Amino acid sequence: GERLLERWRTCTAATGMVHLRSPSVHNLDLDPWSLLRHDGKPRSRKGKKAGKRRKDKSALFAPPYDRPQLRFFNDHCDSVIENFDLDRLHLRARANSCTLDCDRVTVELSTGQDVVAQRVILAIGAGEKPEWPEWAPKDNERVRHVFEQGFDGWPEPGATVAVVGGGISACQVALRLVEEGQLVHLISRHTLREHQFDSDPGWLGPKFMKKFKRETDVDRRRALISSARHRGSVPPDVRRRVRMALDEGTLHWHESGINAVAVEDETERLAVELSSGHRLQVDQVLLATGFSSARPGGAMVDELIDQASLPCAGCGYPIVDSSLRWHPRLYVSGPLAELEIGPVARNIAGARRAAERLVGAARAAQASEQQHTA
Repeated sequence: GERLLERWRTCTAATGMVHLRSPSVHNLDLDPWSLLRHDGKPRSRKGKKAGKRRKDKSALFAPPYDRPQLRFFNDHCDSVIENFDLDRLHLRARANSCTLDCDRVTVELSTGQDVVAQRVILAIGAGEKPEWPEWAPKDNERVRHVFEQGFDGWPEPGATVAVVGGGISACQVALRLVEEGQLVHLISRHTLREHQFDSDPGWLGPKFMKKFKRETDVDRRRALISSARHRGSVPPDVRRRVRMALDEGTLHWHESGINAVAVEDETERLAVELSSGHRLQVDQVLLATGFSSARPGGAMVDELIDQASLPCAGCGYPIVDSSLRWHPRLYVSGPLAELEIGPVARNIAGARRAAERLVGAARAAQASEQQHTA
């Protein structure tokens, strides 16, 4: 990406998100209360303020749990990046391969540069793998996924659009299009599932994590994770907005799967064949079906596994220790750490939890090396 968090910014902008689903304490700074104290202006690490402090924050956080406005959250992220000089550390490239040796790790970049390090953390998200249903053609420019790279396929004014998906992203996209004056059909295989968060808050503490940690069978851990996630769900405020749009007739709901999408010969519009037996005529189909649950990292991670015989569970995900170590010089975070971190591994709270373990592991390794040298 041209800048840090670029994928986050483009995906959230595509959905039309106004406020985050997660509470304000889930932010990128070290201090969980930092977002609530943020004045909307970058600070230096010496604490100097730029500009006047923002007085009224009532519009910046939504109930419940002080969920931050997306723009304000992104502004805070910029402040964190500036405060810790993270832009200075950014190498804009793709990691093509990673080679583990006994005394170092070598990462080959798409720029031709090699980065040599003592340790590597694979903090790879699922953002490069939008979930494409089998029935959805990839060669029709009017069938697009809102999370595909470089997406800019918004319909012309007055178009009829089918939005596919039943979770928060699909609902937000549908509501965005309704506000823009489009005629929208929202197609989901299930009814609206209401959950405030994408997993129960009990997974953030010992309530559920005690049982998870006691479970030593990684396949049973995977089952616990799958049952804990509220995939395809929406928080109460989004559900209310969807219900209001349905009542007003500006949004049409179809609880059904899709058999096929084809171009009609006469009208050249798209014919969407629903498994319920109904048939819709639309100008465009937008997929908002989230991201693939397959292990991220692609060929690079596949090669690492083969090269170093790295242990994996039946689902293909890493088996790591409590320090998130997959190899003496290789650590993981994000989705790759979920068999150790649990269902929250993919979100901000999970990233914070992983960071605590990784920093602890780094300090322990540093102390060990210093003791060995002495």
